[in-house]
Amino acid sequence: MTQDGSFTGSITTMNTRTFLFITALCALSHASIAQNDKSSYEVSCIGFYNVENLFDTLDTAEKNDIEYTPASSNAWNTQKYMQKLDQLGRVISELGTQIHPDGLVVLGLAEVENIEALQDLANNKFLKDRNYQAILIEGPDRRGIDVGMLYNPKHFKPINIKSHTLHMEDSAFHTRDQLVVSGLLDGSPVHVIVAHWPSRSGGEKRSEPNRMAAAELGKFIVDSLLAIDKDATVIYMGDLNDDPVNKSVNKVMMATGDPKFVKEGRLYNPMYDMHSKGVGSLAWRDTWNLFDQIILSPGSLDDASYGWKFHTSRVYNMPYLCSQEGNFKGYPFRTFSGGAWTGGFSDHFPVYVVMKRKL
Repeated sequence: MTQDGSFTGSITTMNTRTFLFITALCALSHASIAQNDKSSYEVSCIGFYNVENLFDTLDTAEKNDIEYTPASSNAWNTQKYMQKLDQLGRVISELGTQIHPDGLVVLGLAEVENIEALQDLANNKFLKDRNYQAILIEGPDRRGIDVGMLYNPKHFKPINIKSHTLHMEDSAFHTRDQLVVSGLLDGSPVHVIVAHWPSRSGGEKRSEPNRMAAAELGKFIVDSLLAIDKDATVIYMGDLNDDPVNKSVNKVMMATGDPKFVKEGRLYNPMYDMHSKGVGSLAWRDTWNLFDQIILSPGSLDDASYGWKFHTSRVYNMPYLCSQEGNFKGYPFRTFSGGAWTGGFSDHFPVYVVMKRKL
């Protein structure tokens, strides 16, 4: 990994001109096919999942991970870690399979301790046949958790990977980096950004400036990509710790739920309508929030051009992912509840989008 956060080695980094050259080649090679048949499509699924504290059992000196070690009050041991991997692996193995037999081609994740934990998840018995590859760049988060990505190399080929750090005026504040992975999804260029914005710890209003700053960084990244190619397919995903109607998402990211208003400078948030209908990805004090969102660039809606376009979005809230009893009945079935280990999945439901492309 280089000093700017980009990977080297098996994944090569490319400059902007090289990536644009590949983009042009892909568009030209498929242009005649797209023009001749406007009724046939292929589909692909891309998702996001906050996996709630996927820590290994080792005590890492430079991280605040003591609560996820065998000696802690959580008594976090190999048995619990392996069950956590099995639970998550089962869920991920099901995502998108009703749409495509290979399920999710790309999955962004939040709350992963390190690349080893992410690789353990990829090698889980439910997922190992997918041959998922892992991407994670460790950032400055105080708890030692980061965002990462799993991708299926059968369908997705990373070209450029970079991690962006959120710098705040308060030098003591450290939060997760925003991960940018540009590559080819079955031959067509896409950019995927994975984020986990600052929490509401200390209160929603008091912590709002932190999320506004994270939104500014996210919008800057998206705008930088669109400045190179205004029609690019950019997919911004993450646990934003705000709903689609909050200012950080609606005003700073300029993400609207109405496709008619999606144009230069504005983005499309397919989660907006779901939120207005009461659909959520996590619950808190009898209120559902839709913090887990996937936001798309204007080029993702232009069905007239070649490339991957948005079709639909979903929250994967199957009944077995919910607590079946107690005060939190109906809430996402989490790993720990009230300080006790419950052996659940996560305190968030996963979300994903279905993309389509003309054959």
